[in-house]
Amino acid sequence: MCPRNFVGNSSSRELCGTLSARRVVARPLVWAIAAIAISVLASDTTAYAQKSKRGRVAAAPDSGIHDYRSAHFLIHSDLNAKEAAELLRQLETVDKLIATYWGRPPSGVLECYIAKDFSSWSEEEVAKMDPHGAAKIREGAGVCICQVMSQGDRFQAKARMYSVAKDGVPLHEAVHGYCGQTFGRTGPKWYAEGMAELGHYWVNGRKGVNAPEVVIHFLKESESRKLESLINLEQSTGGTWQDYAWWWFLCHLLENNPNYSAQFRALGPELLAGKDTGFRQVFSTHIHELEFEYQFFLRHLEAGYRVDLCAWDWKKKSPPTTSPSRTIIANIQAGRGWQPLGLTVSAGTSYAYSASGTWKPGKDVELVGADGADNGCGRLVGVVMKDHQLGEEFPLGESGIFKAPTNGVLYLRCRNPWNQLANATGRLAVTFKLAPSAAASSAADKAE
Repeated sequence: MCPRNFVGNSSSRELCGTLSARRVVARPLVWAIAAIAISVLASDTTAYAQKSKRGRVAAAPDSGIHDYRSAHFLIHSDLNAKEAAELLRQLETVDKLIATYWGRPPSGVLECYIAKDFSSWSEEEVAKMDPHGAAKIREGAGVCICQVMSQGDRFQAKARMYSVAKDGVPLHEAVHGYCGQTFGRTGPKWYAEGMAELGHYWVNGRKGVNAPEVVIHFLKESESRKLESLINLEQSTGGTWQDYAWWWFLCHLLENNPNYSAQFRALGPELLAGKDTGFRQVFSTHIHELEFEYQFFLRHLEAGYRVDLCAWDWKKKSPPTTSPSRTIIANIQAGRGWQPLGLTVSAGTSYAYSASGTWKPGKDVELVGADGADNGCGRLVGVVMKDHQLGEEFPLGESGIFKAPTNGVLYLRCRNPWNQLANATGRLAVTFKLAPSAAASSAADKAE
């Protein structure tokens, strides 16, 4: 077998608060050392185990270093029994989710050193740790070190995780640990760290953006990076906390947007298998739409934003209306982003519209019609897209005449905060047709 070693690494940083960044490093490992390490690590996991007959965390004093174990994790920590039980619950939940996601059960038990107050750890306890792992904990961060021996498609892998007990860092490193032990690799940098950050920011029951405000602020205020500049399959070292923020942003978009999630989920196993599958190769047929939604997500990024609810419907046919008698009818939902009416408008052409029904643009607001509330919330609004470029939003309402500002596809929505769509309910039935003057002009043109 050929030995190799990789490290999923976290380092602290300061930017309007303290967060954790991580980097993966590939480096050679001497065969003899790797072989010994594998056997020693395997024996360590049983030697440290402390659990009840049902596999739950055994009661332990509130001070000192104790060992706690669940089905897939072994923790050495200064956490008390209650804190350790909660952390194990979170780790097992994330482990189950990612195992289902990647279609592979976890391999072995992930051994973890989790420190709440590292100054309370004795020299004897610290000596049991990898020096690099101990150094990362002292920095207030985390790292997952995995040793792998491989021969062809066969491999043996053992990971150890070192982390502070805060800010979701253990969840991030647990993703690296799962991938390392289960697949023998974590994939290219952008994918490995982007997916680990999804685990870092995971909150049970919340489908929206859960990243810290400091990360959201950085992404919105910094110069936008081009989509494909984030993809570098040759990169095996480095990665600043800014890179981690962008990689999370990309993976969050691809995983949660129904337009791209199937391709993204199919790409993951290939990357984890070590295949050199190109990003553009996978998304080539949708690259222009993906680039548009990438920039749109960035413009509207905020806590609670739901990528799935704001996904664009690229499949609906939107032919122009030239017949005076043709009426376009569509149901527009309050809890979605821009929705295609099914009409391509022509610049300068007037269209008559009407909307019936009621909707609630938020959780604690009253039902309103297409005119919305006095502050404009809940009003029916529109926008025209041409060549993947959006025009300015314009107000509509219950009825009226609309003159198209440019050629393009017409989209409608309920005006409400982008991060509150999940709380909006109801829909309107909206109709559009050529206005009488436009219909007369169209009839005259046909007569000629």
